[in-house]
Amino acid sequence: MPTPTTRRTPVPADTSGDHQLSHGLKQRHLSMIALGGVIGAGLFVGSGAGIAAAGPSIVLAFAASGLLVMLVMRMLGEMSAARPASGSFSVHAEKEIGPWAGLTVGWMFWTLLCVGVAAEAIGASHVMQSWFPGVPPALWVGLFMAFFCATNLAAVKNFGEFEFWFAAVKVTAIAAFLVVCVLAILGVLPGTAAPGAANLTGRGGFFPHGSAGLVTGLLASVFAYGGLETVTIAAAESADPRRSVATAVRTAMWRIAVFYVGSMAVIVTLVPWNAPAVVKEGPYVAVLNGIGIPGAAQLMNVVVLIALLSAMNANIYGSSRMAYSLVRRGQGPKALARISGGVPRLAVLASSAFGFLAVLLSYWWPTTVFNWLLNMVGAAVLVVWAFIAVAQLRMRRRLEREAPELLTVRMWLFPYLTWVALAAVIGVLALMTLDADNRIQLYFTAGLAAALSAIGWFRQRTR
Repeated sequence: MPTPTTRRTPVPADTSGDHQLSHGLKQRHLSMIALGGVIGAGLFVGSGAGIAAAGPSIVLAFAASGLLVMLVMRMLGEMSAARPASGSFSVHAEKEIGPWAGLTVGWMFWTLLCVGVAAEAIGASHVMQSWFPGVPPALWVGLFMAFFCATNLAAVKNFGEFEFWFAAVKVTAIAAFLVVCVLAILGVLPGTAAPGAANLTGRGGFFPHGSAGLVTGLLASVFAYGGLETVTIAAAESADPRRSVATAVRTAMWRIAVFYVGSMAVIVTLVPWNAPAVVKEGPYVAVLNGIGIPGAAQLMNVVVLIALLSAMNANIYGSSRMAYSLVRRGQGPKALARISGGVPRLAVLASSAFGFLAVLLSYWWPTTVFNWLLNMVGAAVLVVWAFIAVAQLRMRRRLEREAPELLTVRMWLFPYLTWVALAAVIGVLALMTLDADNRIQLYFTAGLAAALSAIGWFRQRTR
């Protein structure tokens, strides 16, 4: 007879409440969510710090972290195609590892998304202030928060439509950027000469700061890939979740190579990695100015604003669905599980309220409380990926025994690549200890994970 501490509590399927959610997302929505989800402000602006640290070797850093993301998304795609659920990896972790794991990874991801809403709202307000200096940034923050909260309260198709068009703009912008840059590299763009390999081999060579610079670039690139997970959450609200998530995940792989690795390759080929403008103005603006594209800075400001608003919209949606899934499974306040018009409106309001509170904290205590929040979610995505890998290892074995027909998407070279991905995640966490700032983030994130795990373990035992 097992003791209460070892008994595995049967996990209610998250889909028990999914039928109450509307199925307003279409395949075109999910395809563009997967396509645009990987293109964020971190790519357009934040990658400049990685280039300054790693030099031309940033291409290798983005390629390595991109391979890790591909493996994680393939694992998540396998599980989500077999058992689609609005809680995605939180549901899988709960079923395969235990209720404490579902609570930990679910609420950690919710916190990550809500803090992200605040950071993106603040970033968008700064862009608007550069155009309208007389308008207080707080007014823009309130306007953006209210607008996207309202659209997510109305219907899921609103989220889908906004993300579709946001993604379309981002994809068009980066595709045009890559075409122009390739023409400039070939020397066929009017007024430009082919740069050759001068920027790749000069100024310290391909590894100007050695392995230390490459590690810094690797850490910067890993966190730029966040956003792909949302598509597996959104798939539960489509007409055919299994087919939709399988299609979206399969086609996400080459996008990573084209958009991220391709961008880094053309940037370090066209401009010196140590040019001050790479960090000050952003690498994309630096390249466009360098090849004489008029109005490059303002053009990229528009794209960055769209990327920030897209992330706000997606994070409000993703956090509300994660909260809804958690409370449906008894892992939070029951009131948040109420559905109205096919939308968990109280979950939307709660997620938006937490995000707005984080904005207020950034004004009241920017260097203390808000900074603590940022540090707590600094390595959260890596914790999520680790739980995904462990859950997939267990779920795959069980599905092979019980329902092999559900394995419409299969992890490559299972279980070897799953173990490789898990080892890589642990390796990245270990690398974070080498830098003081990253080490602080790691400690804060570990504290949040430990606190949530303790709560989950206590609830599991008492229930």
